[in-house]
Amino acid sequence: MKLSVIVPAYNEEDNITDVINKIEEALEIPHELVVVNDHSIDTTAQLVTGFARQYNNIRLVENKLPRGFANALKTGFSRVATDIAVPVMADLCDDLSTIKEMLQKINEGYDIACGCRYIKGGARLGGSKLKGFFSSFVGRSLCFLLGLPTHDIANAFKMYRKNVIDSIDIKSKGFEISMEIPLKAYYLGFKMTEVPTVWKERTKGKSNFRMLKLLPNYLKLYLWAIFKRLIK
Repeated sequence: MKLSVIVPAYNEEDNITDVINKIEEALEIPHELVVVNDHSIDTTAQLVTGFARQYNNIRLVENKLPRGFANALKTGFSRVATDIAVPVMADLCDDLSTIKEMLQKINEGYDIACGCRYIKGGARLGGSKLKGFFSSFVGRSLCFLLGLPTHDIANAFKMYRKNVIDSIDIKSKGFEISMEIPLKAYYLGFKMTEVPTVWKERTKGKSNFRMLKLLPNYLKLYLWAIFKRLIK
């Protein structure tokens, strides 16, 4: 196997069958699919277990840490069997065709390949305009202020070499983990790039992303990154 795909899933019974089928259809390269059950109380785990019985590259792992996206993702990273990992959202919002381009960049020598919605060829379709403005502003401004090699630092759809994850002391408790890892990796000297991707709002299920609740954590990382540059 060349690649690990991590799918954090909390109460995704409406989507998980489709996302597994689409990942398996889209990826022609050898890979494993690690679905992290994040304390779901619906049939998510049972559905994934059914797939795991049929396909030896699909595994269900349980998040033994407190529930939340960051802990589910950390659990997934700790259980992968390859040196390259990419989180994919269980709500079918990510464009799976981007994975091939990401892997090409990793094979070229990059440590992180970021899916970017805010460059030519990328797009953000649907969803909250406020969230879209926020993620675009954060990404573009840090790109301008820090020379960060991505315009979409907040996007969770990124491919990592495993040694990047292992080098970082992750503090995040929520979705801001997708911003914390690449920011800290950038300052550690890891090589990062971006590829365009198209994001689409979920059509089934309920999003767990709460803008007002998570904003302070994103702001803290934003200010940390700027301060880090000022003291260098």
